[in-house]
Amino acid sequence: MISTHQVMKAITYSEYGPPEVLRVEDVPKPACGDDEVLVRVRAAEATKADCELRRFRFAVNWFWLPLRLALGVRRPRQRVLGGYFAGEVAAVGKAVTGFSIGERVYGGTGLRLGTYAAYVALPARGPVAPMPATMDFTEAAAVPLGGLNALHFLGRATIQPGDDVLVNGAGGSIGAHAVQLAKSSGARVTAVDHGRKEGFLRRLGADAFVDYRQTDFTAGGQTYDIILSMVAGAPYGRCIRALRPGGRYLIANPRLSDMLRALITNRFTRRRVVVAFAPETRAGLDALRELIEQGKIGPIVDRVEPMEQASEAHRRVEREERMGAIVLAIEDRLEAR
Repeated sequence: MISTHQVMKAITYSEYGPPEVLRVEDVPKPACGDDEVLVRVRAAEATKADCELRRFRFAVNWFWLPLRLALGVRRPRQRVLGGYFAGEVAAVGKAVTGFSIGERVYGGTGLRLGTYAAYVALPARGPVAPMPATMDFTEAAAVPLGGLNALHFLGRATIQPGDDVLVNGAGGSIGAHAVQLAKSSGARVTAVDHGRKEGFLRRLGADAFVDYRQTDFTAGGQTYDIILSMVAGAPYGRCIRALRPGGRYLIANPRLSDMLRALITNRFTRRRVVVAFAPETRAGLDALRELIEQGKIGPIVDRVEPMEQASEAHRRVEREERMGAIVLAIEDRLEAR
């Protein structure tokens, strides 16, 4: 029998499927390697990527086969989802410097996943960094995914004060951070999303709002210096035509056809398309922490759910009912008694 000191609470799944496949159970607690930090996870964002991995159905399918081979053909090899977290350092490997036990940290795990659990072991040189002093765990857990992606794309766009920036799919994690970053750079920001999110996005700084159910932002003749789209399947040609000469189109969920057409656009027109995926680094997390502590990025948490409500959290993410991020509060099995 495993002793109580060797197990932890985790949200697990043993088959691909609907939100109901998620359940809370005890699993082995990870050991801390020589070059790793062991983090006591306090909060983890429930993301669209988690939902896609859970059911293994993606809005963009060109990477389906290699990902299936890597993560499990018939059933998931890694039974604990979650790629983004905030928590406290519980242990450090003997080869690790720069972290101390009890330090509050945030970051990501990439395809290692595992943040839907009380503990996760991570490479100390990976994307893990001290979390913003002005945020609590649930607020900080909602930053890495959206913040790193928004910082990456808008950095590639070289925003100038006075630029007109449109964010398509502005109400999710990436979009909500992008609205704030673009506004803090002096841009005029137009947010596109469901009408129920207008108030939320205007509070984040959006100057104008477009309800995609009523208006096609590409059809009215309005043009923009920068368009950032999180919406898989956004009409490539119409988005390009909605750019001014010299404009930049940033695609966060590119289809294979988008990537091929981007080569032609970049070579033969005055417009530029960016499809490069965001790196997840300690440097990026440090930059986000500075922006947050300077007040340029604020919290975007929609709601916090206990581990037992993970299925409902996934349903809200899939239905796009969230305004910002859905965060799971992660308990330890001993603390929960």
